[in-house]
Amino acid sequence: MSLLPEGPIEGPAAWYGSELAQRTDWMFHLDRDDRAEIDGAIKAFSASGSQLSAINPGSFRLPGLGPRLKEVLHELLDGRGFVLVRGFEVERYSRAEAAIAYMGIGSYFGKPRSQNAKGHLLGHVKDLGYTVADPGVRYYQTSRKLEYHTDSVDIVGLLCLKTAKAGGESFIASSVTCYNEFYKRRPDLLPRLFDAFPTDRRGEIPEGMQPWFDIPIFHWYEGKLSASFTGEYIESAQRRFPDARRLTPAHQEALELLSAIANDSRIHLAMTFNPGDMQFLHNHQIFHARNDFENWPEPERHRHLLRLWLCPVDGRPLPKVFAPRYGSVIPGDRGGIVVKNMRVKVPLEPE
Repeated sequence: MSLLPEGPIEGPAAWYGSELAQRTDWMFHLDRDDRAEIDGAIKAFSASGSQLSAINPGSFRLPGLGPRLKEVLHELLDGRGFVLVRGFEVERYSRAEAAIAYMGIGSYFGKPRSQNAKGHLLGHVKDLGYTVADPGVRYYQTSRKLEYHTDSVDIVGLLCLKTAKAGGESFIASSVTCYNEFYKRRPDLLPRLFDAFPTDRRGEIPEGMQPWFDIPIFHWYEGKLSASFTGEYIESAQRRFPDARRLTPAHQEALELLSAIANDSRIHLAMTFNPGDMQFLHNHQIFHARNDFENWPEPERHRHLLRLWLCPVDGRPLPKVFAPRYGSVIPGDRGGIVVKNMRVKVPLEPE
């Protein structure tokens, strides 16, 4: 168990969704000049013949927008922990051009990291007709509701290409606020969330590692509360791996209360994506979830989002207990999924 903070945590990361729902200052709107810069950067990068996997602010130049994106990064890492970028006209571009724009903008926040055992730097969040009963399937490859969780990287981004016929709303909650609410309701139970929880790797196992990793949900380190939470994979580890440490009734009770807090409409913020919207979240302080969705009957209209996992060089310090999940705790060189003989690539279609 790690040390606990002394009481509730204050600051911009401790927000309530019911309050933010009345405001729009968490949205970053691209204006006409921004879109013109992005358009020019797409054309220049396309003409350069460079590999998309190596895109960076030097090869995707945004002289006016770039400095403002650095301010957004500061908000992600040291502010409320999320932003919705609106105003990218995704319908104007081919899939390749949209990927260049998205990865180019993302490069101002951090270096892309592999999102699966196939080495994908660009992920596709789309129902591929799989079932979560298959231990090799990740939930984002289905239409199933995703419970609150964090990803194995500092920053996760989503770009909406196509929306669902119904459902698919995004829900985010401040893990700091969830901690504070838990502290108010059950301070006696709170220490259990600082214990290590076995979490299923879902078949994506780095060389020499177990098929699960052990990590606390909350960890207090160098004056910051960092979160790592994937409730469905914690439950999966209990079912699949007899050698994984068994959770006590107190651990189960703590998980149930944390989930109830995050699902409280006063706590979380709901948002509906429009095509072209880009959502960026700081995993260490944001829990995110997704509603079930129903697709349109036409395959070409199916809900489809592109995803980035990003590692900023100015990321917060993390304790060594994060290394089994992140591969390393070195800022700028951590996060993602790395397995033996993996080669990174940027697929423009789901694989």
